[in-house]
Amino acid sequence: MGTLTENTPKPMLTLFGKPLLEWKIEMLPQAVDEVIFVIGYHGNQIEKYFGESWGNRKITYIVQEELNGTGGAILLTKDSVREKFLVMMGDDLYLREDIETLMDGESAVLGLAVENAEMYGLLETTDAGNLWKITERPHNKKTGTVNTGAYLLDKKFFDYEVEKTPNGEFGLPQALATMSQDFPVRVLSAHAWQPVGCPQDIALGEAFLQKYWLQKFSL
Repeated sequence: MGTLTENTPKPMLTLFGKPLLEWKIEMLPQAVDEVIFVIGYHGNQIEKYFGESWGNRKITYIVQEELNGTGGAILLTKDSVREKFLVMMGDDLYLREDIETLMDGESAVLGLAVENAEMYGLLETTDAGNLWKITERPHNKKTGTVNTGAYLLDKKFFDYEVEKTPNGEFGLPQALATMSQDFPVRVLSAHAWQPVGCPQDIALGEAFLQKYWLQKFSL
């Protein structure tokens, strides 16, 4: 995000004048009654903005002192999460309907069929449609179902070692792929997904909100 995040954490960048994280909380299914933020860079801004609750949902904060990847972040939540819990990326937009589907059942990962798969982690499935393995980029696949970074997990996830990836971070997807060898992990198809990772994604994020969320209030 370059200069846009010099003094602001990426999830607090605004879309239509409202922080990305606020949109995410607003779009969560009603069944979600608590949100845990794992915060790092300028995390105090997130804590100051949302406080102890937001939209009738309890807010809990866990500070990730060492920025060591999604796996490192999720390990910090071990003593705070319930038996089943959602994991979502703070800078991605998802549909409420897709998250509701993700929550219905046992462990799962949300994927999306795309034509630019080389930009993302590739999900490969068994004949039964469960997770077989996750191949991170580069994988030279132009089309395929990619990992959107949204998961339904349960506490048995913490029984598996979260190993370091080649870039030195601890990878949540890799641990999930290992767990899938013992327990079925469903691969579910999202209808839409919008990562907000670079400046041009701000406009794409606003278009996503306009199409899938704001229009519900303008009909």
